[in-house]
Amino acid sequence: CHPRLIDPQTRLAGAKLAVFLDLVDELVRNRHKALVFSQFVGHLEIVRQALEQRGVRYQYLDGGTPARQREQRVSAFQGGDGELFLISLKAGGVGLNLTAADYVIHLDPWWNPAVEDQASDRAHRIGQQRPVTVYRLIVRDSIEEQIVRLHRTKRDLAADLLEGTELSGRLSAEDLLDLIRV
Repeated sequence: CHPRLIDPQTRLAGAKLAVFLDLVDELVRNRHKALVFSQFVGHLEIVRQALEQRGVRYQYLDGGTPARQREQRVSAFQGGDGELFLISLKAGGVGLNLTAADYVIHLDPWWNPAVEDQASDRAHRIGQQRPVTVYRLIVRDSIEEQIVRLHRTKRDLAADLLEGTELSGRLSAEDLLDLIRV
């Protein structure tokens, strides 16, 4: 996600942060609002610092945010205070209605695609007036690509199970292990 998550003293730039900031510039310039999810609070802290340096207004929520502040920040964002809402993936999966956003950005993939989908659904709620675009920032030739492949396999398996097809009965032990292997 960013080299400073491994070595806080490094001066190496984060390629993902650079791409994210370019995207933010475009979204802000075109008057869009976005929900930004990461599974790592430390990663969100790096993003916060970069946004503050650029003067981009945002709201912030993680698992440590008290319920009262959580409500205040959601209300503030819905009311127009901030172009972005930075949310830790686990804190943002349940109970939020954030229809002020028309973009969702996942900074890093989570193993379970349903968790990401649930987070993205914060913008897909009753009252949403615009189409919602979802971005997933994935580093090429990294474990993130393998996680995305795992997402596809899990989604296909879930769809087949729900549709009552026979795919689940044709899975070998090796196929099942591949679902969890990285």
